[in-house]
Amino acid sequence: MLVRLIYASRAAATISAEAIEAILVTSRQNNADHGITGVLCYTSDVFVQAIEGGREQVNTLYNRLQRDARHHDLVLLDYTEIASRRYAAWSMGKLRLDKINLSLLLKYSPTAELDPYTMPGPATAALLEELAATASFCG
Repeated sequence: MLVRLIYASRAAATISAEAIEAILVTSRQNNADHGITGVLCYTSDVFVQAIEGGREQVNTLYNRLQRDARHHDLVLLDYTEIASRRYAAWSMGKLRLDKINLSLLLKYSPTAELDPYTMPGPATAALLEELAATASFCG
């Protein structure tokens, strides 16, 4: 059974571009080994990540993420069974969310700044879907 999990968290400290790349290198290798795909979206202090794969593998990864000291305020936004993967092309795609079109963000968010803590989980999922459909993610 496939599932998709979307969560938000806040960076424990300011995160550099190099740190993001290091996270992605490790994630891509580990995810490929465990059949997980997804996307990591970030601003200077907020992460939004969608991960998909087998239920056991996704749950195991989420439990590990909850113990990761690089972030805090981890909140589960959406968890659903899926018939097929939306992010199958990416072991972990990335997108800096403070660079997206503000009108697109306003379509799903109450403000022009990304704050997944104020957005319903389905709205966050829809935003990620639209970003994927417009090829906004880098592989």
